[in-house]
Amino acid sequence: MDATGRPSLGFIGTGVVATALSQALAGAGYRVTAVHGRDSARAQALARTIPGAAAAPSRQAVADGADLVMLTVSDDAILPVAASVRWRRGVAVAHCNGAASVDLLGPAADAGAAVGVFHPLQSFASAEQAKRLMSGSAFRVEASSDELRRTLEEMATAVGGRPFALGADPTLYHVSAVLASNYLVTLLDLASTLWTELGASREDGLRALLPLVRGTIENVERLGTPAALTGPIARGDAGTIAHHIGVLRLLAPHVVPVYKELALRTVSVALAKGTIGDDDAQRLTRALSGEGGAECE
Repeated sequence: MDATGRPSLGFIGTGVVATALSQALAGAGYRVTAVHGRDSARAQALARTIPGAAAAPSRQAVADGADLVMLTVSDDAILPVAASVRWRRGVAVAHCNGAASVDLLGPAADAGAAVGVFHPLQSFASAEQAKRLMSGSAFRVEASSDELRRTLEEMATAVGGRPFALGADPTLYHVSAVLASNYLVTLLDLASTLWTELGASREDGLRALLPLVRGTIENVERLGTPAALTGPIARGDAGTIAHHIGVLRLLAPHVVPVYKELALRTVSVALAKGTIGDDDAQRLTRALSGEGGAECE
């Protein structure tokens, strides 16, 4: 511990998460003693960006020299890496896997180490972007001791984050994050690909769609769901939906199952918003099942 009572930090793993967290925490006043990764050149490059840090020759060297070891390795590597280190009693170790609990660090706990989870709920496409977006982001914190929990909460706050704890299995939390982030990327990839049928490029499509996405996110932030929902389902336009399905079957049949699944869920959101009633919902559902579109009244 330093004079402020903060633990010294060591990082095993030198990828984007390790780079962003180590640099952000060092910038917030934490002492990062060592980093280690499979690529020694990358570890040395990272260490040079952090005052006082060294590229450690082994995982064991990181564990032996730090108060708190951050396992910023891939999810599948966490358990074998934890099992490969001789942990000393009194040291702390945390992983950054959003879908797993402290149980993943069983080998360290069995050796007497305090174990924890420190998961920033943010998209880490690059270290620079991650550091910029860290402020205001939620951090899931879990720990086997009150002392480590407080330490991890202080670390999250120090980089501008908002620490929180879950009282249940974290898997659904991680599924929620994957749906909101990873699958948004997939959805935009799918949506932009349709522009090639219009004689444009995917890049043209994405460039045109991004302002729409930003506007939608702003609406969700301002109004929440379901109030932010717009579009044909929110209006009850079953004829439009039926036309969509018909054209997709001809030009992009691979999109039909995704479109239908999302549309059916959107009917429920529109009902919750109150812009359609049960009759509208039934017409929309029939249109999605291919039983007909809008009815003239």
